[in-house]
Amino acid sequence: MLTRYTWPPPRRFAGRGVGAFMANIPSQEKRIHRAERERLENRRRTSQVKTWFRRLESAVGDGDAERADSEFRTLTSRIDRAVKSGALHRNNGSRKKARAARIRSRLS
Repeated sequence: MLTRYTWPPPRRFAGRGVGAFMANIPSQEKRIHRAERERLENRRRTSQVKTWFRRLESAVGDGDAERADSEFRTLTSRIDRAVKSGALHRNNGSRKKARAARIRSRLS
């Protein structure tokens, strides 16, 4: 019976960073560093969006309309920034803004 691979399939490394991939080419090493930096920045932006969603939910739950408006404006701004930087796809950003508007409208 023939196997699909004549060599072992590529391994997935659990760790991230330079040590996990062992790049020999300087440009590839730079690319690994850059990818890690971009990954952390994207993660920070998406995390901020989740945090502001929780803050909006809290404001609406407390019945504070003024605070909810402020949180909603900030949340939409954070979503737009995440979309602009590429951390979120624009359709995902639109969906999150619509969800935020629905949450905000519960208070009205």
